This record gives sequence, structure tokens and C-alpha cells, in this order.
Amino acid sequence: MPIIRPSRDEDIVAITSIYTHHVLHGTGTFELDPPSPTDMQARRAEVLARGLPWLVAEDQGQVLGYAYCNWFRPRPAYRYAAEDSIYLAPQARGLGLGRALLTELSAAAERAGMRKLIAVIGDSANAASIGLHRSCGFTPAGVLTASGWKFDRWLDTVLMEKPLGLGDRTAPAHP
Repeated sequence: MPIIRPSRDEDIVAITSIYTHHVLHGTGTFELDPPSPTDMQARRAEVLARGLPWLVAEDQGQVLGYAYCNWFRPRPAYRYAAEDSIYLAPQARGLGLGRALLTELSAAAERAGMRKLIAVIGDSANAASIGLHRSCGFTPAGVLTASGWKFDRWLDTVLMEKPLGLGDRTAPAHP
């Protein structure tokens, strides 16, 4: 039975492999060249240094997917809004791991003090990601048409959002 757990240093090779597949074959990311394991380790370190979650889905010792969130934008005013990222190995699709990862990521982000999760979904035809986010409580926030060029075509960016905890009803504890 798969488990969702915090990522570890030794997961980086599997995480990089999963992401490489999506960079080379998918439109969910607009990255064109796969990052190295060193690059992915640095990205993970930045997320963890901010006290934010980076999770993996593991089954029988194999990492089948991962999810993390990082500040939506780098300026400090955005520190309570995080962009989520979630990627599954091709063989892990349709097993419910995406929902399990995003559900736990939302809870972990809220525990970390986030008040909003923002999904920045590559490709308005990415029905799986849009549906996953909708099923986990995200609502549409807009579409940036023809905002990315990949695989010799223009792609839209779909924005979705989900309030966490008290959302925007109160000031954060440590403004």
C-alpha cells in the first residue's frame, strides 16, 4: 500500500527521473530542459529552508510521485501564498496517488502557515491536473492564453486557487 511521507535526500534521483519524463513528454511544465539531480536537490533545499513541505508517494520502496509547494512569487509579501507542484511517474497514474499527495500537501502547507495554495497548470488541455485540483477544493482563478511555447505550439496556463485555514479572513500570526 502506498504511503505519503516527507521526501529524503535519497529520493532525489527518483524525483529527477519523474520530472524529466514530464519535461520531455508533457505540457504540465513549461520547462524545456530537464534539471540535473543537483539542480533538483537545490530546489528541494530552497523549499525546505522556507519551512514548506516536499512530499513523496512511495510504494514498496519505490517513489511513484512527489508534491511540494513554494512561495508563489519570491517577494516576501507572497510568503503566505504558495504554488503547488505535483508529478507522478507514468505507471502511477490513475491509482489515486495524485489526490493523496495533494490532500496531504494542502494540510502540510496549512500547518506551515500558508493561507492559499495556487495551482499554475501548464496547458488548458491538461484535464487530469485541472480535475485533480478541482476535486481537492481548488477553484478557477483565470487562464493566461498562449503564455507558453512548447512542442511547437502555444499553450495556455490555467490558474486555480484554494484558501487554507483562515484564508484571508484574518491577518497572519506573524505578519
